[in-house]
Amino acid sequence: MRILRMEVVHLAMPLSQPYTIAYERIAHVDNLLVRLVTDGPHVGLGISAPDVGVTGETLSAARDALRDVVEPLIVGSDPLRRAVVLEALDQALPKQPSVRACIDMALHDLLGKIAGVPVWRMLGGYRDRMVTSVTLGITGVEPAVARALEFMGDGFQVLKLKGGLDVERDIEVVLAVRAAVGPHIELRFDANQGYDAEMAHAFHLRAAAADLSMIEQPTPASALGELRKVTRSVALPVMADESVLSLADAFLFARGDAMDMINLKLVKVGGLDAALLINGVARAAGLEVMVGCMDEAELSIASGLAFALSRPNVEFADLDGHFDLLNDPTVGCVHLEAGVLFPSDAPGFGLADVPDSAAV
Repeated sequence: MRILRMEVVHLAMPLSQPYTIAYERIAHVDNLLVRLVTDGPHVGLGISAPDVGVTGETLSAARDALRDVVEPLIVGSDPLRRAVVLEALDQALPKQPSVRACIDMALHDLLGKIAGVPVWRMLGGYRDRMVTSVTLGITGVEPAVARALEFMGDGFQVLKLKGGLDVERDIEVVLAVRAAVGPHIELRFDANQGYDAEMAHAFHLRAAAADLSMIEQPTPASALGELRKVTRSVALPVMADESVLSLADAFLFARGDAMDMINLKLVKVGGLDAALLINGVARAAGLEVMVGCMDEAELSIASGLAFALSRPNVEFADLDGHFDLLNDPTVGCVHLEAGVLFPSDAPGFGLADVPDSAAV
């Protein structure tokens, strides 16, 4: 089997519910869909979700890399020899993880289709479903409480609250949401690099009554010392997200005792194969792992879910990046029921191909 051609489709997807995080407001999402067309009956599908603030990639840079670097390298290759392609991409595109993740995803999708099995089973299938959190962006107290109650009514068991712009507001919001939803809903907090160590410590002390389960990336991504200070000074588990973009990052931060948990996003680390390596470091270091996401088409969420289901030490999921996307041509890869995500049992990631209208 050989790859005959590669097609790239720009997916421009507005959000039905725009939201704000510490460093930007998001109202629409741009992904790139890749189709690997083979000389056999199967098409491999992958998603690139570039994000300057996390992956360091612009949409145009990702598209140029796919056209100028990936296409010449991959056309004519054997899709079953995935390691050859991915190693070449690691060397050629070290700073473009969402592009590498896209091709990794498409090759896994092809392998599953050729084998006739879903990728989540192919990777090990330790479990067959996963509770996911759902995100509340930065807003005022009353809108946050109203949104939290709405999510609770939809059956979600875990809420992730965004903050990092204003410590006082963050404290007020998490306490108000806890009072509104009661003691049985899990609350997580993500500062998206918005605090320093002192601010994070103050937040932890004054928001203690909210009974948060974790605080995610409280300090700037490159500030190893600041993250370590937070980890050592608060009883709340501290999760690294933007700080861990590679296997080397995972080793550095784990060795430095700078975190209790890792948020593994496939698009920021380069795909499933890379995530499995980082997960090995986390497991060896005794760190808990959550599989997270960017704003991604459902096909990409299916890839993250397949990884989350595959390993026993991956205990948490934050796979809600597709919930509010409009015009997503990849729907049907996962199923949500009362805050629990289920994978498709169809081969690959569950989607034979995209509709003809999307492949232009």
